[in-house]
Amino acid sequence: MVKQYFQDLRLEFKDYNNKKLSQDVMAGLTVTAVALPLALAFGVSSGAGAPSGIISAILAGIVMGGLAGASYQVSGPTGTMIAILASVYASFGSEGIFITGFISGILLLLAAVFHFGKLVSFIPAPVITGFTSGIAVIIALGQIDNFFGTTSVGSDNIEKILSYGRLGFSPNIYAVLIGVLVMAIMIFWPKKWNAKVPSSLAGLIIALALNWVVGFPVKLVGEIPSTIFLENRLSLGSLSLGMVFKLLSPALSVAILCMIESLLCGASAGKIKNEPLKADRELIAQGLGNMIIPFFGGIPASAVLARTSVGLKSGGQTRMVSLVQSAGLLLSMLFLGKFISRIPMAALAGVLMVTAWRMNEWNEIKYIFDKKFGNAILEFAITMVATVMFDLTIAILIGVLLGIMTFVMKNSDLKIDVSKVDLKRIKGHDVAEDCSDTIIVYLTGPLFFITREKLEQLVEHSIEAENMIISMRAVTSIDESAIIEFKEVVNKISKIGTKMMFCGVQDNVKEMFDQSGFTDIIGEECFFWDAIEAFRYLNIIQTEKIAI
Repeated sequence: MVKQYFQDLRLEFKDYNNKKLSQDVMAGLTVTAVALPLALAFGVSSGAGAPSGIISAILAGIVMGGLAGASYQVSGPTGTMIAILASVYASFGSEGIFITGFISGILLLLAAVFHFGKLVSFIPAPVITGFTSGIAVIIALGQIDNFFGTTSVGSDNIEKILSYGRLGFSPNIYAVLIGVLVMAIMIFWPKKWNAKVPSSLAGLIIALALNWVVGFPVKLVGEIPSTIFLENRLSLGSLSLGMVFKLLSPALSVAILCMIESLLCGASAGKIKNEPLKADRELIAQGLGNMIIPFFGGIPASAVLARTSVGLKSGGQTRMVSLVQSAGLLLSMLFLGKFISRIPMAALAGVLMVTAWRMNEWNEIKYIFDKKFGNAILEFAITMVATVMFDLTIAILIGVLLGIMTFVMKNSDLKIDVSKVDLKRIKGHDVAEDCSDTIIVYLTGPLFFITREKLEQLVEHSIEAENMIISMRAVTSIDESAIIEFKEVVNKISKIGTKMMFCGVQDNVKEMFDQSGFTDIIGEECFFWDAIEAFRYLNIIQTEKIAI
């Protein structure tokens, strides 16, 4: 894999020139403008602080971007993980976040080794939409204190909201005005301006300038250190076995979300650039990045579609876009720290409120509700509620299991259609025309433990027929339970005296018949390609009877 990486790297930078470099630099600086406010906001909302968000974005751009499974991936802290990290911070502080990120990195490396990236394709789209919307709700709820300038207590958003009943809810009007101002700027910022100055960055700059002049009594971001080695960071001494076990569950959630978001980002952006993502390599990049970042004091990160698509749309050519973004963020941290530290927390809350709203996949939500896809709506709603109420890993599992159950229930109907022989259809095929005592039974659907009881209907249909041809061309699968039921049905029909024949049996179904001994019970001579061959077989039997 290492050799292949360097081969791909040489191919990526083949014919690289000053023009492509300038395109990468401009695209990287554009991504910096988008990433800076989000990095600050996600760092604050996680509990670790704004500097942790910037450090995460800087190192993610270098490590994850440099080792990425495609040339276009841009990584950094994301909103999807904030709900988990905020919960971890409430119970274990910043150290818990760092350990969670480190463990998630190890899990991502294991996912790459065992090729677990393919499992993402098994998650139904409504489930992904549901937990994305659930995360958006969690992010919005988590910003109530910053947006309104209030104080709450609790280990999760629900507890914090309930605590207002004891502590009271007294909004700071200045914080609310700043938050609303930033939201309004982000919503009404002209699209043609957004290409040069992202609306989120514009909102923070205007809020900063206003607060600098007026000096509102609101909470500020606070000191931004001029080093990438934060004082509060992970140390090997804090990696005790007890803490690892306590944080294994949230680390698994972070790893799953990182895997989903990174691979979906690659799949979507890959279509834009017509370059497929190498999933295993991407997971290795994400794993190594999340193992390294905590030792500098950063929060977990993953590939982000918003920043990746901005890089592509801005003319980015190679992974230099990600590296330039990191350089831009580092320079901002070192030389603009004085200004960043004066940004009101309410302004960051406004950014996150709008970001949470835009996280929702509104086109997909509108589509499934407009088309009234009952199962999809159920999967979406239950996953969203489970995401808000429970652990995100549980929410994903609930959504996937629900998707499997609805699929099974929807596709578990076995249809049994009985047809008398149409003499016009078999005429000219060299078969006996006297087939009034023969019926054809058409089975449609999967044969497994849920549908096996319907096979009992074959006994009823066999009572008035001397010959029964069972067409199984539309039976795509069969399990052991259905075969056992089939054996019992054949035994009952044999006692009635009706001869059974099978046609159109698919290869995988026939293999199960052979393996279970069912073929021996029926007789290999009673399996045919189609019904016409079965009729010819009956014709031969009748001819032999007449000859005798």
